[in-house]
Amino acid sequence: VLFEDGADRPGYPASMLKLMDLFVILDRVQAGQLRLDETVPVTKEAFDMGGSQVWLDPSESFTVDELLYALMVQSANDAAMALALHVGGSREGFVRMMNDKARELGLSPVTQFQSPHGLPPGKGQRPDITTPRDFAKLCQALLAAHPQTLKYTSVQQRVFRPDAVAPFQPITMGNHNALLGTFSGCDGLKTGWIRASGYCLA
Repeated sequence: VLFEDGADRPGYPASMLKLMDLFVILDRVQAGQLRLDETVPVTKEAFDMGGSQVWLDPSESFTVDELLYALMVQSANDAAMALALHVGGSREGFVRMMNDKARELGLSPVTQFQSPHGLPPGKGQRPDITTPRDFAKLCQALLAAHPQTLKYTSVQQRVFRPDAVAPFQPITMGNHNALLGTFSGCDGLKTGWIRASGYCLA
């Protein structure tokens, strides 16, 4: 640690927590339990997501790989939910995997994930919580375990649904990380924003 300020202060990770989604998914790919070219169906639950999205429709399906680009480049909440349901069997099942990974990494008890997307909690739900130190540890561990993370996080622009047939249209996704491309070596990792957290960057 070269500099720290409030490193152990609890806060909301917002969409930065999608890096934990990526970690859980790449772990399963590495273990042979999931393939990047595997097809993921779009559910109504994914379709109903708000915030940043790629406007998935229940009549569509995409590969794990394409949805990971949507997750990291567009920070798509609908992609996060589609992947979570496919990999975890349910939202709760996937969130359990996220928290199991947090414990495995030795993150503090403060870090508790409640969602696969980082949006503000609904009525009766608890918010996602972490600390800057815990999140730095998560990022460091993710890069050590899965260097291919940078394949997704360093992309500034990418077309999603490039071969779309009406009524669907291709979407040009733009990375929310404005630091990308501004100086040599900047290759990630993830931004986030909800009103309660303000702007976040890992």
